[in-house]
Amino acid sequence: MNIQRDLKVIGVGFVTAIIAAVLMLVAIKNGISPLPEPLGLAFAESIFGTTLPLPVGFVFHAVWVIFWTLVYVRLSPAIRFIPALYLAAALWLSALVIFMPIADWGFLGLAVTPKLIVAAIIPHLVFAVLIWGGCRLVGAAEPVR
Repeated sequence: MNIQRDLKVIGVGFVTAIIAAVLMLVAIKNGISPLPEPLGLAFAESIFGTTLPLPVGFVFHAVWVIFWTLVYVRLSPAIRFIPALYLAAALWLSALVIFMPIADWGFLGLAVTPKLIVAAIIPHLVFAVLIWGGCRLVGAAEPVR
């Protein structure tokens, strides 16, 4: 276990969460994204059964992104892009089949629009690129032995 590396990775996850959240908010506010609201917020509102402020949704989103960034580094200590892409694909599928139904958007988001299936790919691709690039940038790769 490398605490210094993990702190760097947590930072990468947090910055990734901020960038992804800003991109999603801009896309939603400008009508580019078919999402009715950020999925983290919709999920949190569904769990708590009430309307919540946007920062609560961001906290859910940030914790999720940080957790999976740490998992990525543990599973791909050499910091390779393909594992980041596979992780992003798995998270995209989980958004479609687990989180969208919990958020009352229906299976695959079909209760809102079929466009959510494709629209959800973009932030997950951004996630893959940012965690891969960010972890390489901060030197989170394990040394070659």
